[in-house]
Amino acid sequence: MVVGEVAERAHVVVVGAGPGGYAAALRCADLLPGKRVVLVERDTVGGVCLNVGCIPSKVLIHAAERAHSATTDDTGVALRATVDARRMRDHRADVVAGLTGGVRTLLDAAGVEVWTGEARFSRPDRLAVVHGPDVRHLEFDHIVLATGSRPTALAHLPVGDDRVIDSTGALALEEVPDRLVVVGGGYIGVELGTAWAKLGSSVTIVEAADRLLPAMDKRLGSEVRRRLKQLGVVVHTKRLVTGLTDDGVRLDDDAVIAADKVLVAVGRTPNSDGLGLEQAGVTPAGSGHLDVGPDRRVTGRIFAIGDLTPGPALAHKATAEAEVVAEVIAGRPAVFDPAAIPEVVFSDPEVASVGLDPARAVADGVDHRVFRFPYAAGSRSRTIGSPNGFVQLVADRDDTVIGAQLAGHGVTELVAECTLAIEMAATVTDLAATIHPHPTMAEAIGEAALGLAGHPLHVRR
Repeated sequence: MVVGEVAERAHVVVVGAGPGGYAAALRCADLLPGKRVVLVERDTVGGVCLNVGCIPSKVLIHAAERAHSATTDDTGVALRATVDARRMRDHRADVVAGLTGGVRTLLDAAGVEVWTGEARFSRPDRLAVVHGPDVRHLEFDHIVLATGSRPTALAHLPVGDDRVIDSTGALALEEVPDRLVVVGGGYIGVELGTAWAKLGSSVTIVEAADRLLPAMDKRLGSEVRRRLKQLGVVVHTKRLVTGLTDDGVRLDDDAVIAADKVLVAVGRTPNSDGLGLEQAGVTPAGSGHLDVGPDRRVTGRIFAIGDLTPGPALAHKATAEAEVVAEVIAGRPAVFDPAAIPEVVFSDPEVASVGLDPARAVADGVDHRVFRFPYAAGSRSRTIGSPNGFVQLVADRDDTVIGAQLAGHGVTELVAECTLAIEMAATVTDLAATIHPHPTMAEAIGEAALGLAGHPLHVRR
């Protein structure tokens, strides 16, 4: 059935039900009681992150670590592990279903209407929402675009080929591939390549830049590469995959790497096409991103958040931006101006970064000091058999903490303390004087602060 041209009306429409989109819808419903809030999603509530990204990948990584640790444990406890890729996939689906179901419950309780379909502007204040043969028209006072991004495709490595997969396909594998080539050594390629290596696949990572995790501090990439070598993962940097061969891929020097599966993980592309933005008078940048002001406004009534906008493509950035948008729509003063946004990679070891790293401080002309505390000098890391890694703190000339880079067990949790320190303009003395519980991994942050203060405790001056 095709619904006629008569349009319904909502005060706020949010397009895209990922972490940023559903957060915006929930917060708008909270701040605007009695106003109609409609959330439009073409696929499943939760978006890429909950359904085929952040969440299922971390379930896979956790399972891979359990399988691997069972075969390498040296505490005196002998374990055995078997891997059933199909059962692992089903478990990931159960976790995803539980979380997306929880989001659905929250939306229902808040009175947010959820429409399924593809949204496209027909004019600056009106959308057509298409779902199969049905078309509904929706006019609005405010609209929040939160359509996220998709894996960047490579013409010479078409995902339609049976051997070539993207990050979504890598999470849907029903069998452990004997030989896996990962094209791209950023966080997605490193995370998934490490996981499948621990599950028994022979993995090769090919990265065009001169190091792994090229967007992060070089020491973090070095820690990860060292561990990948121990896991048997082959890493090629400053190399390009130029195409497929009968049994693998060809590199730019004509070398051939055998592969049963080829995972393309070279970045993400904003989902700004297909929205009919020209009908709203909006033109994306060449990268596909939408330019926004500090209030996340694109035009008077159009807002954009998340991967559609410049900056790191991170779920927690989108959620924070959603809060700002809802406040602005509700008539409250708000801007998105964080002092720092943490970035984390669930590699082995885990790595995290927030604020300025030494190279960026130099590039920005910031007078700074750095101290790096090795995990091996901490007691907790030894008790759990994970001594690899470090906590590195960066402070400016006034001893204000301006950055932190961490590698090692649990640093994806520890970086939150460093982020708070930067947001609050904490000094080195503030961190050093904060009593950290013993024995914990968090002590490394206090120890690094003591080092910056000039009196390290568990390492030599």
